[in-house]
Amino acid sequence: MPQTARETTASSPWPVRTLSMKISDYVDKMSPLWVEGQIVQLNRRPGMATAFLTLRDTDVDMSLSVAIPTGALDAMPAPAETGARVVVHAKPTFWTKRGSLQMEARQMRHVGVGELLARLEHLRQLLRSEGVFDASRKRPLPFLPRRIGLITGRATAAERDVLAGVARRWPAAVVEVRQVPVQGAETVTAVTAALRELDADPHVEVVVIARGGGSFEDLLPFSNEALVRAVAAARTPVVSAIGHESDTPLLDFVADLRASTPTHAAAAVVPDVADELAGLRTVTARSRRALLSRLARERERLQDLMARPVMADRAAIVAQHRRDVTELHARGRTALTSRLERERDRSDQLLRHLRAVSPQHTLERGYAVVRHGDGTIVRDREEVDAEEVLRVTVARGDFAVRPVTR
Repeated sequence: MPQTARETTASSPWPVRTLSMKISDYVDKMSPLWVEGQIVQLNRRPGMATAFLTLRDTDVDMSLSVAIPTGALDAMPAPAETGARVVVHAKPTFWTKRGSLQMEARQMRHVGVGELLARLEHLRQLLRSEGVFDASRKRPLPFLPRRIGLITGRATAAERDVLAGVARRWPAAVVEVRQVPVQGAETVTAVTAALRELDADPHVEVVVIARGGGSFEDLLPFSNEALVRAVAAARTPVVSAIGHESDTPLLDFVADLRASTPTHAAAAVVPDVADELAGLRTVTARSRRALLSRLARERERLQDLMARPVMADRAAIVAQHRRDVTELHARGRTALTSRLERERDRSDQLLRHLRAVSPQHTLERGYAVVRHGDGTIVRDREEVDAEEVLRVTVARGDFAVRPVTR
C-alpha cells in the first residue's frame, strides 16, 4: 500500500479508512485555540451531557459545528442563546466514520460590549487615518432624484417610513427596494450585494440604507469593515438611516449623509412638493412686485424728464442740431473748395515746370538729337565715321543723314 498520498495511483489507491485515519492524525496534531463567531443554532437536549451548536463567521457565510459539554454552558455567566457573539476554546477533531470536521469546545465566553467597543474604536481610527471618513470625499445629494434605491429589511417599519415619506413629499419619485436581512450573520453580504447592484444601475441617483434601530449587537453588522469600505467605494451617494439618534454605527461616518431616522432619510433625499410649490409662488409674487416697482420708477423718471423746460419745445433741440450740421457742412465745403484750388494751382505750376525741362520742349526750340545706328547719342565729332548713317530726331519726327567730309 502506498505510504504517502503522492504515491497513490488509479491502480494502487488508498481505501477510505486509510484517508480518514490520515486526516484524523493530521487534525489531531492541531493545538487547541480560541475562535470567535456567532451562534446561529443551538441544540441542547435534556439529560444529554453534550450540546451541539453551529458557530458562524460574523462577516461571511462560513460556519463550523461545535460540540460542548453542557457543564461548560452552565458555567457561563449568562445563558448562551442563538444570535449571541461568543469566543470558544476548542480543538478541531475529525470523525472518521462520517468524514466530518468538528470542534470539541472546552470553554465558551460571551464577547463583552467593552471589548466590541474597543474593536470598533480601533477600526474607526484606522479608517479615519485612511481618509475614508473625510468630508472632502462626501458627495452632495441630488436635488430631485428620479429613482431612489432603498436597502432595508422585509416588511419593516423602516421600509414603511421611507416609502411613506417619499410618497408624501414627492409622489413622482420611484423607489427601487432591495429587501435584505438587517440582522444576523447574513447582513453584511446581503447589504453589500444590494448596494453594488443599485450602484451599478445608472438610473439610481441615491441609495438609502435603513434599519429601525436595535440593540448594540443588532447594529454591529453596520460597523463591519467590508460594508463600510463598500459604501466608500460606491459611486452613488449613500444615506445612512440606521437606528435612532443615539445609534452611531461606522456606516454613519462613511455615508454621504447621516439621517437620524428612516423618516428623516425620506425628508433628506426628496423635497416636499408642497413647500416647493409655496416657495415657487412666493418667488413669483416677489418677482412680479419687483418688476412692477421697477416699471413704476422708470415711468416716474421718464415723466420727470418730459416735464423739464428743455422738453417743452421738442423740435428746438432738433432744430439746433440741424443748424449745427448745416454750419459744419458749409464750413467743410468752403475748406474743401479752398484746398482744391490750392492743389490745382500747385498742379499747374508743376506742369509748367515739367514742360520747361522737358526734352520735347528743347526740340521745339529748334534743337535736334543725333544718334548712331545703334541708338547711342553722338556727343563728339570724332565719333562720326564718314560713311556712317546717322539718325536725327527733331520736334516733329526723325530722319537719316550722312555726314559731309571737308
